[in-house]
Amino acid sequence: HVSYYGADTPLRQLANVNAEDARTLLVAPFDKSSVAAIDKAIRESDLGLNPSTSGMVIRVPLPALTEQRRKELIRVVRSEGEACRVALRNVRRNANASLKELEKEKLISSDEATRGEAEIQKLTDRYVAETDSLLAAKEADLLDV
Repeated sequence: HVSYYGADTPLRQLANVNAEDARTLLVAPFDKSSVAAIDKAIRESDLGLNPSTSGMVIRVPLPALTEQRRKELIRVVRSEGEACRVALRNVRRNANASLKELEKEKLISSDEATRGEAEIQKLTDRYVAETDSLLAAKEADLLDV
């Protein structure tokens, strides 16, 4: 995300991102005034990238995957996986709170609330397991090269 006019904006909404070659990304902003903000966001990201700006384009050389770099990327992937699990638990908490509110207002019965909570827990477990499997696959992918 890039801080663009005070709002966190995804990079894809501000620029085209293309592979210039096997080890270089080419970022071409739609707006010339956003070049500095995009450069700053890439530098401050937790990915260890060092972009170079030349006029209207930003070139981002990707470092070779050394063992140390792989371990750093695995740490990043694990932290993103944990953030995903936390987000899923927050959604579960909000959904359960909505069910309790509906039950409190007598719009649903306690049996329906219990069934709803069980369904929410089942969905949460399913998506947490899917997150864990994606995380394991990405870790294996990073270690296998």
